[in-house]
Amino acid sequence: MKRPHRIGFVLYPQISTVNLAVSAVFEMANWKAGYPIYEITLVSERGGPVATSVGSNILTESYKRRSFDTILVAGEHNPAAAAPPGVVRYLRSAGRRGVRIASICTGTFVLAEAGLLDGRRATTHWNHARSLRERYPKVNLDVDRIFTSDGPIWTSAGMSAGIDLALALVEEDFGREMARETAKLMVVYHRRAGGQSQHSTLLDLDATSDRIQTVLAYAKRNLGKRLSMTDLADAACLSPRQFSRLFRDETGQAPAKAIELLRVESARLMMEAGRFSSEEIARKNGFGNRDRMRRSFIRAFGQPPQAIQRNMRAL
Repeated sequence: MKRPHRIGFVLYPQISTVNLAVSAVFEMANWKAGYPIYEITLVSERGGPVATSVGSNILTESYKRRSFDTILVAGEHNPAAAAPPGVVRYLRSAGRRGVRIASICTGTFVLAEAGLLDGRRATTHWNHARSLRERYPKVNLDVDRIFTSDGPIWTSAGMSAGIDLALALVEEDFGREMARETAKLMVVYHRRAGGQSQHSTLLDLDATSDRIQTVLAYAKRNLGKRLSMTDLADAACLSPRQFSRLFRDETGQAPAKAIELLRVESARLMMEAGRFSSEEIARKNGFGNRDRMRRSFIRAFGQPPQAIQRNMRAL
């Protein structure tokens, strides 16, 4: 039997406990395979207990004099703190040997401190993107991705995006079918492609009243229709004037702008799926034609649909 793929999961004080969920991906892959295809070891510089962000301790082994095929680096809630010098030196050495190294959430800061991201594409939690850009200007940061891979270096956005990254690693190691079956065992969608946005338009709009939430749900179901102000006001059981004022108060957006954002988000996801032509995407999302969709994409993303599609194909 072939030896398991060895993963060293690097922890350090105050790591966020949500990072540990990533290890379940490799556990489920082992379960599906029926034997250990992964061997995961929780490691730290000195070994012993490592305090987490919630105050609990996790027992680790020292990574010194250990050999791994993949090194995962956890993140913490306060990336402004200095990266552990010993961990930085360890990662720098592993990088020189060509080991596959991946970070979860703000673990990107640790990889950047080690110089592993200079000139490479990377991502991190959107809330810390500005800080990373300022501290590490050599990093080619793409905050509108949930994970990236650039050579042997992988990075993910925050929280659940680490699971998507881990499923992508399983796919690279053992194929698409193994990743798909692992995702099914975890009761998650088959991994999101790295190009999916970290943001959700419905979440960003953050409507608080039932009326506006109902309108947004209605609009989401009917993006292929015209969706006039009267249609939206009727869905809210308000006059157009009352509806417009309430919508702006709750979301900070004009109704027409919000609908456009919902449309470009839906269109981008359809492009990512790769099963529809540009004409179909424009029609199904209520743009009417490709030219109108192009103008909306430029307003929303600063680039046309064709550029986004090229970026997806390049990954």
